[in-house]
Amino acid sequence: MTQDIQTITGYHAHVYFSSDTVEQARQLCQSAADQFGVVMGRVHERNVGPHPMWSCQLGATPDQFSQLLPWLALNRDGLIVFAHPETSDHLKDHRDHGIWLGTGLELDLSIFN
Repeated sequence: MTQDIQTITGYHAHVYFSSDTVEQARQLCQSAADQFGVVMGRVHERNVGPHPMWSCQLGATPDQFSQLLPWLALNRDGLIVFAHPETSDHLKDHRDHGIWLGTGLELDLSIFN
């Protein structure tokens, strides 16, 4: 059974970083916001939500995401990026529909129970 892509209202791309790469991540996210008009969230220097590392969220429309994801793939310079659609089923969006650029990490999905 296939799902209709019309259920996707947007995308999140989470750029992961450490204390050593926080400025690199901040510059990458700001560049993405400037170039694609995506919404840049806070640069969290702590783990938030299901994310196993410090992160910054980029919120994108489906049209923006079609350009953002390839750009992140080419410009992440070693940073890990986790992206997922927004369909209103947060567990499936994170568990089943995620896209990793770089090494995939284990998310804390217990927050969705």
